[in-house]
Amino acid sequence: MRICVIGCGAVGSLFAAHLAKAGEAEIWAYDIWEDHIDAIRKNGLKLSGAADFTARLNATSDPNEVPRCDYGIVATKAIHTRSAIAQTAHIFDANSAVCSVQNGVGNEEIIAEHVRYVIRGTTFPAGHPIAPGHVSYDIKGDTWIGPFEPTNPPMSKVDDLAGLVTRAGMNTIALKDARGAQWTKLIFNVSTNPVGALTLLHHGAAARFQPTSQLFNDLIIEGEAVAKKLGIELHGDPRQLVQKGASAPGKHKASMLQDVLSTRQTEVDFMNGAIVKWGEKVGVPTPLNKALWELIKGLEHSWSDPD
Repeated sequence: MRICVIGCGAVGSLFAAHLAKAGEAEIWAYDIWEDHIDAIRKNGLKLSGAADFTARLNATSDPNEVPRCDYGIVATKAIHTRSAIAQTAHIFDANSAVCSVQNGVGNEEIIAEHVRYVIRGTTFPAGHPIAPGHVSYDIKGDTWIGPFEPTNPPMSKVDDLAGLVTRAGMNTIALKDARGAQWTKLIFNVSTNPVGALTLLHHGAAARFQPTSQLFNDLIIEGEAVAKKLGIELHGDPRQLVQKGASAPGKHKASMLQDVLSTRQTEVDFMNGAIVKWGEKVGVPTPLNKALWELIKGLEHSWSDPD
């Protein structure tokens, strides 16, 4: 059994390290962050925080070095999905399955342009890089995966991958329909990520401050209305995810805030932008999501055209 984790940033590193430590499969990590890959190759991949260990695994920045894989786990930023899967598609054959555990919606459609079987996924664990080869494991949580319907992967493949990841220490639930879980995480993200990015507040601080807490809830209401109109039954209440994140130890910064602080392009198109797009398609107004999407896009634009 061979698994390639595509995108070995914070979340990808959590999956790669746990799977490698378990030793049930041969693990490869692919990422264009060369310093990180070099450090993993020399010293292993270190996690600290919610788990503290170092795992040895294969790591490369050259996709041609990766052998054929039974499974892929795509954990790149959503904005990099298209390039990442194009670079690695050759390592998967007609029997392979590739699972997205990325933020937002729309990644599976891109992956499906290149591979036969795609698994829809969403994950709650979060972290941040400390240094090349070292990632902080900030928040524990479950992962949910299920068939991406247009590609019709056998449920046995979903069950197999879920079992591998669960036995490695990251609880993963196989679902016949994972849309509800994905949209629950999406709605959590569209509330917490842009608010944190625009206010510079870490998750707990934004959740405790009444004005931003209220904005979280108002954004959630819009997302819930879109999901309901699409006929998607949410897998729990996004507000519970907000509270879980707020009660986690430390001062976890939302991924979009991490991007803003580093002046990197964000995933807002796959988050708030997706809510706006689907809202327009089904006739549900989403003015708050539209406003935050526009503000984040404006902020990104200021880095390249401040005048």
